[in-house]
Amino acid sequence: MENQQDAVRKKRVLSLIQPTSVPTLGNYLGALKNWKDMSDEYDCVFGVADLHALTVRPEPAALRRQSAEMFALLIALGLDPEKSIVFIQSHVHTHAELSWILNCYTQFGEAARMTQFKEKSQKHSDNINIGLFAYPTLMAADILIYQSDLVPVGADQKQHLELARNIAERFNGIYGNVFTVPEPFIGKKGAKVMSLQDPTSKMSKSDTNPKASVSVLDTPDVIVKKFKSAVTDSEAVVRYADGKDGINNLMTIYSCCTGLDYDAIERDFSGKGYGDFKAAVAEAVIEELRPLRENYEKIIGDKAYIASLAAKGAEFALRVSSRTLGKVKKKVGLYLADK
Repeated sequence: MENQQDAVRKKRVLSLIQPTSVPTLGNYLGALKNWKDMSDEYDCVFGVADLHALTVRPEPAALRRQSAEMFALLIALGLDPEKSIVFIQSHVHTHAELSWILNCYTQFGEAARMTQFKEKSQKHSDNINIGLFAYPTLMAADILIYQSDLVPVGADQKQHLELARNIAERFNGIYGNVFTVPEPFIGKKGAKVMSLQDPTSKMSKSDTNPKASVSVLDTPDVIVKKFKSAVTDSEAVVRYADGKDGINNLMTIYSCCTGLDYDAIERDFSGKGYGDFKAAVAEAVIEELRPLRENYEKIIGDKAYIASLAAKGAEFALRVSSRTLGKVKKKVGLYLADK
């Protein structure tokens, strides 16, 4: 019976998101849109990575508010806290505990090679803290504490996953089979959405130009205005081609929201101008985001409901992660008084 259960056990996938700002349309179409479907097929762990946000010393009240808002947004996506682990990272102490232990199994040179540390050190030269340096080890703890099989990673996080794998393999080499060695998650391919003002650059939450990105919580009026001002070209023909980065980006967005392929989009807008196309893209985005925005608005006003779900999620996460942490503590020789 045990072997049969092992055979049908779903692989565990871990996905965390920082609460530093509201996700963009790019974050949604590239990843978040698929999270609910992913939870039907896999054993999923979803979390708000508020401890990671501390590396840039955020304003305390803003971090508290944004963490609650991001947690509410995860629930608004349709993630079921009865089926998946949905939690706030700082509510689960095992992450920080395992992170310290893993620091002692991470070589200084490995951490120093992380390109994100180099980039963020340049960007935040007045606050190059140890947390910024050890960020990838906390990320490794996030992954390994749940015995995650798979982790969705973008290009900027591949190095961090590789470090987590190296740490797991080193630890297992010393103490036996303690950690699952995680693999990158190759799921349903998400769209790569570019900036509306500079379509050669990825749409980013940190873009200083407010017209460049669409927030998943933008109102319909704001969305319409942003797409009206989107950069296109002088050809005035809706077709996907080299050198038409702005239109290519709008066609990608429209395709994701409507399910139409590029050929169908070109046929539908044959003989029509960019004004008509921009209006249609805006309307498609508004309808795509409507359920999320409406769900969020219902949830965000109920602080007791959010707190209740966060507490249940933390309890669930702690129960699962404590198994791994207990095993690790025993392996490294920490005295466990209750054993």
